[in-house]
Amino acid sequence: MKKKLFLPMPVKRALFKLGSDISDARRRRRIPFKLLAERTNFSRSTLSKIEKGDPTVSLGAYSFVLYILGMTNRLSDLADVRYDKTGLILDEENLPKRVRLPSSNNENKNE
Repeated sequence: MKKKLFLPMPVKRALFKLGSDISDARRRRRIPFKLLAERTNFSRSTLSKIEKGDPTVSLGAYSFVLYILGMTNRLSDLADVRYDKTGLILDEENLPKRVRLPSSNNENKNE
């Protein structure tokens, strides 16, 4: 028995949008579904799942379709630290209140 994958609604929406955007990009480029299947060597079923934002399709498959469409430029930014607002806020909270120079007593001990 397969375990059902539970995804929060924001994740489902994001995947649906990704699939829809991929479908739109393919059609804007006038690439027939069959030709994309040949270029990726994916089944029509897998491509259909990608264009629907199916979460059971691997990230690698989504990535390869984006590559074929010439859209990999932002793929490397998905979890980029520059866009991690929560992580940056948490980092700022852990900054020291003060930064002190080492005391001259410690310098003398090292000599």
